[in-house]
Amino acid sequence: MSLIGTEVKPFKAQAYQNGKFIEVTEEDFKGKWSVVCFYPADFTFVCPTELEDLQNQYAAFKDLGVEVYSVSTDTHFTHKAWHDSSETIKKITYIMIGDPSHTLARNFDVLIEDQGLADRGSFIIDPDGVVQAVEINAGGIGRDASTLLNKIKAAQYVRKNPSEVCPARWREGGTTLKPSLDLVGKI
Repeated sequence: MSLIGTEVKPFKAQAYQNGKFIEVTEEDFKGKWSVVCFYPADFTFVCPTELEDLQNQYAAFKDLGVEVYSVSTDTHFTHKAWHDSSETIKKITYIMIGDPSHTLARNFDVLIEDQGLADRGSFIIDPDGVVQAVEINAGGIGRDASTLLNKIKAAQYVRKNPSEVCPARWREGGTTLKPSLDLVGKI
């Protein structure tokens, strides 16, 4: 079953951000755009490259009014230890959620049950707390934050312009489509 169009399920989790432990709930996803990026585990190989890429683009996410949340099934204590020991992860200023109970991984349907780890799942959530986009990759395939930014721009455009849609390879300022009988069979 697809999560597209569904509201984020209730949860309460501990997270690490900027030297502090904080609590995060589904309510934090409301009132603004959010990106939730699941990754398998701290102290691994592909994961730090993805998290660093998110950090390198974090200002662009913030400029779009988007908060970024990374999530693994590690604890918030492990996130802090990784942050303190890795030059790459030390740069991160967005929220790193711990999910040792696997509640979030199950809610977002990315838990690899027999391993207790999460797949690489990216979710774009609108200000109503509703999932608008999902991407799930195999463990060995890292994601590109710039692709995620383009998807957010498209989702925000469609939300503001509900009579239009964004075609493949759409970029901000590009041509959109207005679905109608006139377009059927002409694209």
